[in-house]
Amino acid sequence: MTGSGFLAVDSGGSGVRVVVGAAGHRAPARGASKEPVRTGARGIDPGHLMEQLVPMARALCAEAGIGRLEAAVVGAAGLASLGDALRAELPGALARELGVRRVVLAADAVTAYVGALGPRPGAVIAAGTGLIAIGTDLTGWRRADGWGHLLGDCGGGAWIGRAGLEAALRAHDGREGGSPRLLASAEAVFGPAAGLPGRLYPRADRPAVLASFAPRVAECAADGDPVAADVLRAAARHMADSAAAVCPDVEEPLVGLTGGLFGVGDPLLVPLDEELAKRLPRARRATAEGDPLHGAVRIATDLTTGTFTLPSDGRMLCVTSPAAEDVTRAADPEK
Repeated sequence: MTGSGFLAVDSGGSGVRVVVGAAGHRAPARGASKEPVRTGARGIDPGHLMEQLVPMARALCAEAGIGRLEAAVVGAAGLASLGDALRAELPGALARELGVRRVVLAADAVTAYVGALGPRPGAVIAAGTGLIAIGTDLTGWRRADGWGHLLGDCGGGAWIGRAGLEAALRAHDGREGGSPRLLASAEAVFGPAAGLPGRLYPRADRPAVLASFAPRVAECAADGDPVAADVLRAAARHMADSAAAVCPDVEEPLVGLTGGLFGVGDPLLVPLDEELAKRLPRARRATAEGDPLHGAVRIATDLTTGTFTLPSDGRMLCVTSPAAEDVTRAADPEK
């Protein structure tokens, strides 16, 4: 192995995805772990991330013919609010174990932005189980929402699923605002409505369970259910509000959409386009070029080719050069 290259990482709720490659060379090597990185009293656990990352990265370097890693880009869910230990320990650990010379730690919203729009001014709505909007004028970053299913993530998958199940229970009770169509769909998925709290509240993965009902809400809306359509219209308003809060004041900003929630299609996308036209009349919706891992690869490529132009931020995106002794120790562990 003689070539130099980069390491790109996407760490999120469904596990860790890794790419090792080199700018302008053959196809990169890819790997993945389905185990999400633990979060504890110190926030995101850097040791647990390294346990998964190091053997995967070494194997991928061998596969790709990469002998030296010039740069590593780690996009991590929760970095902005839970990343203190990761920021303090990961750059040195990557240098010691893998010889990495430059490290970028980024919130997964940033890698989602770069994956969707690249280094262009605009705003991106990232919507899956949760929801966050992020924008930049290329001098700084702004974020809106992303506060989790109890305090925010308004318009995200868990929010839509919860609103749909609330409408189902309203129909079960005979209260105003209920939807018999959503009630039937909820009982087809979860069983009798009266048992729903007992099946939902004890679960540690409640946000994901709630979000699993969002496609059913979209199906009901597509079938003409007015209550389900109102839920998706409200979700679209929340998304447009968040995008407007972060969108830079430029002549024709781009607005990108990324995340699995948008796979529900027109029942959500049509009202979202209408709400964005109201809130951001000068904006142009752009098709996302790629996902957060694509964004991490793009940042890593720019870093190794000297074309990196994104603004740094203490919590959302930081570029570090590990201490020289850490890099030296990777090359010669006895030093």
